[in-house]
Amino acid sequence: MKQNFTVRHGALDGVEAFLSVAKHRNFRKAAAELGVTPSAISQAVRTLEARIGAALFTRTTRSVGLTEAGERFFSRARPAFEELIAASETARDIGQRPAGLLRLSVPPAVVPTLLEPMIASFCQVYPEIELEIVASGEFVDLAAEGFDAGIRMGDLIAADMVAVRLTPSFPMVVVGSPDYLRHRTAPERIEDLRNHACLRLRRSNGSVAPWRFAKGNKAIEAIVAGPLIAHDYPTLLGAAIQGAGLAQVPSPIASSAIAEGRLEMLLSAFAVTSPGVFLYYPERHQVLPKLRAFIDHIRSQGGDASRKQSRGRQA
Repeated sequence: MKQNFTVRHGALDGVEAFLSVAKHRNFRKAAAELGVTPSAISQAVRTLEARIGAALFTRTTRSVGLTEAGERFFSRARPAFEELIAASETARDIGQRPAGLLRLSVPPAVVPTLLEPMIASFCQVYPEIELEIVASGEFVDLAAEGFDAGIRMGDLIAADMVAVRLTPSFPMVVVGSPDYLRHRTAPERIEDLRNHACLRLRRSNGSVAPWRFAKGNKAIEAIVAGPLIAHDYPTLLGAAIQGAGLAQVPSPIASSAIAEGRLEMLLSAFAVTSPGVFLYYPERHQVLPKLRAFIDHIRSQGGDASRKQSRGRQA
């Protein structure tokens, strides 16, 4: 059965005054404890009694006692009021120092390259923060899904978000393994990709991303084809290392494989530059100390990434 609830304005008015009088059995002592006048305490209690519809105290010139209604009200109101005070203090504490659960939505490629090197040090510096990293290529509604912030490449972040730069800009590179290229002619022009197996990325909106290049001042999008479509860059990178085809990926995640000779970089003259990786969140006033601590820590660990540059509004 559906119940109808009526919001009672001022339902807590006078409760603190009542509890103090009930504790001290004295209006003057209650007034001194709360820093108000005895008449203000008396008025608050009278208003509460009128709203409840029952007398809560028995008063004589010498003593103050609780009525049966007052005893019942006191037994239920005191623990409830103490819980409210504790809840307020907990919320205030989280709002004033780095503590509590910090939830981040991040693409899988960011975890090994950007987050793993600093997770241990962050947890050591801020032991009262519980860090939760949800690695997914899907874009989420941060507020609706309970995230404090997200991390994405700058060109994928909505303009109404506050964005904080975490890395410098970097090129998107085309890579292939020596085994794959041993039996094929390496592409020298963008058009040569028609003769190659190209590994592709499916965006969170369902579309397959074209490969992007720069030719002079002109931006070019190439529609490529190949045997694999993945939802994240690490999968594309791993498939390229195994010789499944060519992949276009952010240079930071491919750098070690290139340095070790497991991948070769191709079409470098046409590489397009990504604006870099940013942390983003909806509103400036929503930055709690736990998120500010994370931003400052990751900047301090990131060398050039600590430069105070941002897209949109700066934090």
